[in-house]
Amino acid sequence: MKNWRKSNSENAKMQGQWEDLAALDRQAAMRRKRVQTAKIALATVVAAFFAILFLMPIVLTITNSFMSASEISANYGTVFATDANGGKVYIAERVNLKFIPDMVSFSQYVTVLFKSPEYLLKFWNSVILVGPIVVFQLLVASLASYGFARYRGRIREIIFFMYIILMLMPYQVTLVPNYLVSDWFNLLDTNWAIWLPGVMSPFAVFLLTKFMRRIPESVMEAAQIDGAGEWQIYRRICMPLCKGAICSAAILVFIDYWNMVEQPLILLTDAETHPLSVFLSKINAGEIGLAFAVATIYMVPSLLIFLYGEEYLVDGITYQGGIKG
Repeated sequence: MKNWRKSNSENAKMQGQWEDLAALDRQAAMRRKRVQTAKIALATVVAAFFAILFLMPIVLTITNSFMSASEISANYGTVFATDANGGKVYIAERVNLKFIPDMVSFSQYVTVLFKSPEYLLKFWNSVILVGPIVVFQLLVASLASYGFARYRGRIREIIFFMYIILMLMPYQVTLVPNYLVSDWFNLLDTNWAIWLPGVMSPFAVFLLTKFMRRIPESVMEAAQIDGAGEWQIYRRICMPLCKGAICSAAILVFIDYWNMVEQPLILLTDAETHPLSVFLSKINAGEIGLAFAVATIYMVPSLLIFLYGEEYLVDGITYQGGIKG
């Protein structure tokens, strides 16, 4: 009887210890959960702060484009003030950053879209210069990337390494050689002086090559066993699997060349052929209000392309290759 009671007391004591340990574990788990929640909340607040900070110029440009010219001059006139000789004046007054206009006005857009065709002409110059570059650069890059990814060798690796070296160089380094080559081929003051260097840019080749090399070789070997040729492997296997990477490259290439300034300034001497990115910097002090409207119109294609291809952009960066179910 005594042994039975002793055994029960020991079991009760052990059970109490286990309950205490379980309670301590629950408390520790709750503390870890609270710390994790606090970290997530802090990271969210920091990310929201920087997101708002980065979006402020865009929001400011869009909202100010609906202000009247007099209201814009009253708020920002000191920023664009000039002296009698056309030089900049020191800003002694505080600039009023205003996000909500006193009265919504579409006069700036009416001027840009209907009364001043030069702005739309510059906009279409940008489209004509950038569109072919994006399309044909991706076409050339996809074919070159297939060759680099499909076949390995010392010579191909050296050529690919040269591509990387060219990609690391800023455009200003190759601007003089591009000018000399364009002059030698009598391409200056033509769109070909912008198109040809853009089409042969190494960035898309590097991006697509790294992506295609993640595709398992067993997939291509299985296609070869089934009788597929190189063109069929390229068109029916590599291109569908690289859809995300191609969209990512298209977005990045478009944004890069949509904002180009140096190339048209150096290679196109005729101001009538300059894109809107160059013309935006030449808006004078008498057209301050138009600057906001023109900048808003200029941002629309980039925003639409990014919003449409955001999913493909993320997929192209994170996808590791292979067959997705």
